[in-house]
Parts: sequence; C-alpha cells; structure tokens
Amino acid sequence: MKNTHSNTNSFILIIGIIFIAFNLRPSITSVGPLIGVIRTDLHISNGVAGMITTLPLIAFALLSLAAPKIGRKLGNELTIFISLLVLMFGIIIRSSGALGLLFLGTALIGMGIAICNVLLPAIVKQSFPLKVGIMTSVYSTSMGICAATASGISIPLAKSFGLGWQKSLLVWAIFAGIALVIWFPQLLKSKSTRPIHNTGLSSVNMLRSKLAWQVTLFMGLQSILFYCPIAWLPQILIAKGLSVEASGWMLSFMQFSGLPASFLTPMIAGKMNNQRGIVLIIGSLFFASLIGILIGGGSGFLTFCVVLLGIGQGASISLALTMLSLRAADAAQASQLSGMAQSLGYLLAAIGPILIGLLFDITLSWTTPLITLIIVTGALTVAGLGAGRNIYITGKSPISSKLGF
Repeated sequence: MKNTHSNTNSFILIIGIIFIAFNLRPSITSVGPLIGVIRTDLHISNGVAGMITTLPLIAFALLSLAAPKIGRKLGNELTIFISLLVLMFGIIIRSSGALGLLFLGTALIGMGIAICNVLLPAIVKQSFPLKVGIMTSVYSTSMGICAATASGISIPLAKSFGLGWQKSLLVWAIFAGIALVIWFPQLLKSKSTRPIHNTGLSSVNMLRSKLAWQVTLFMGLQSILFYCPIAWLPQILIAKGLSVEASGWMLSFMQFSGLPASFLTPMIAGKMNNQRGIVLIIGSLFFASLIGILIGGGSGFLTFCVVLLGIGQGASISLALTMLSLRAADAAQASQLSGMAQSLGYLLAAIGPILIGLLFDITLSWTTPLITLIIVTGALTVAGLGAGRNIYITGKSPISSKLGF
C-alpha cells in the first residue's frame, strides 16, 4: 500500500511538473505572430512593440538570483503555486486591450515564469535524484512542444475563430488554471524541497572569471538569437512574401525543428572532451539560416532556412544549460555560474527585440536587422569557443582538479 501511495504521489508530481512546463513559454511565443496586429490596433511603433517580448526577459534577469531565496523562505511548492497565480493574472490583464495593462500584464507574466524557471529544476533534483536527466528531458520537451504550438495557433485563434488578439492570448490563462489545480496537492507536503545553494565552500568570484563571462555571453547571445526571431520572424517572412497565417506556422515549425537537437545535444556534449566542435556546428547553422533568410527566395527555401534556424536554437540553448554544469567543479559553483549566466545573460538578451524593432523603424527594411543578427552569431561563436574549453571556472582542468593539482 505504501509503494502504491508513493507511486501515486510521484505520478501526480510528474503531471504537475509537465503542466508547469506547458506554461513556461506559450504566453511569450504566442505574441510573435500577433505582434503586427497588436501594433496596428494600439498604434505603437516596432520599437515599443518589441518591449512586449523584452519585458519577460528583463523579469528573468532580475528574478533569477532572487528566486532561490524566495523558495527557501516560502518553500518551493508554495512559491511555484504563487508564481502560477501571478502568471495567470498577468495573462488575464494583458488581454484587456489597454496599452498600459498590456505591459503590466507582460511584466507579471515574466515574473511568474522566471521563478518557475529557477525552482522547477530544484524540485526535479530533490524528488527524482536518480532520474534527473529523464525528468529534465520530459519537462523541457513539454515546454518546447507547447511553445511551438502556441506560435502556430495564435493567428488561427485570432482570425479563423474570430477571437481577436486579446482573446487569442487569453486562452493560455486556461493552461495556468489547470496547472494550479494539478499542483495544489504539492502544497500539502509537510517538508518543502530546497534548491541547491552555495555553501561558500567552493565560492568563486564569477565576475573575475574569464570563463564565467564566456559562458554568460554564450547564454545571452543564444537567447538573442531565439527571442528576436520569436518576436520578428513572422514580420520578416511576411516581407519576404509569405502570408500572415503561413508566417505564424513557420515560427511554430522553427521551434518544433529544434526539439530533437535540444534533446540530443546535452547527451553528446557530455561525452566529449570539449564542446568546441558543437559550437562551430551551431554557429554554421545560424550563419546559413540567417544569410538564407536575408537573401530570400521561395517558400521552400525559406522553410529550409527556418528549419536550420530552429535546429541551431534548440542545440544552442541546451548546450548553454549543459555548460553551466560542465564548467563548474561542484554544485555550489554550478549554482553561482547559473545565477550569473541567467541573470546577466537574459539582461543582454532583453536588448535584442527592442534593437531589432528600432533598426527596422529607422531603415524601414529587414536587411540591417538581419545583418545585426549575423554579427551576433559571430560573437556567439567566439564566446562559445571559449566556453567550450575542457576547463573549470577555477582555471583547473577536470583531470588535474580531481588529482588535487
């Protein structure tokens, strides 16, 4: 009976984790295909519209370091529950149609997601210590599938079903509500999980570590190459001759294309002495896809370029997350490095969508924005080659560190 009860609790927890993962991206990725409609309806510029995508990134940057402290004070389960409430409330008020509430709701959405982003892995490590890899794959894949689906159905919901952009975005509050109900049993636990935190035994001054900065830059630059297309790819493809509906589905297709790479890259990276080869492949994928989109062509060629872009995105985000562990000698250092990389990395990424929108407003062409992303790809590759070295942030190699040298 005890095992049956334990298995039931584990099953409920797994379903809860999956539904939380469902909520970590669609409220953001659903905006990209609709951003042109929102801009026209609210009479705002492309630069201002870029803030809709940028605000969540700013929240990620500001709350990444604070989330573990909140979790330790309130308990991870309760903190996630409150974060889901904030997320759902943010989705609801964002959909009111008023410009001020649009941005307030978007900021709340970013806050809710940011805390869940940080605390969900801690719960996985605590509850499934022997199945961290499998569970991480489960929730990251769930997150990716729902994010991709949201991009694809935004336009059909708004136009084919006549919901308009407000109600099309409001749909995702339903998923947050379902997640709240499924997660509620976790609040009844007598002992809250605790995130891994720095004990001070392996403390390293990250700001003085060249390698830590390279990992941080890789995290931030790959985020720029994800969130800029999330915000602007539909508009770019429309300018290249695709329909509004097709451009929305292409954004969805881009994200689906990256799922296999996102799943496989960490396993491959962990078996290699260094990850420089993977970095070069990722850089090549981004270069080829962005140059192809810049040149333009028929729908078949653009689809091929979007697939390459999606594979590059899927591989780069999973490699960035993997590097947080590979470049740290222990859990304490990994926690420090993760806090720096996600906080400063997302702050860097927040600049991207606004900059791309402003560049289009100034030039009235997508040429300069795309060239800018190609330059970012070059910087990503350079940072990645540094971050991909087989060395810890302490300056020691894994082998020499283990031998005590």
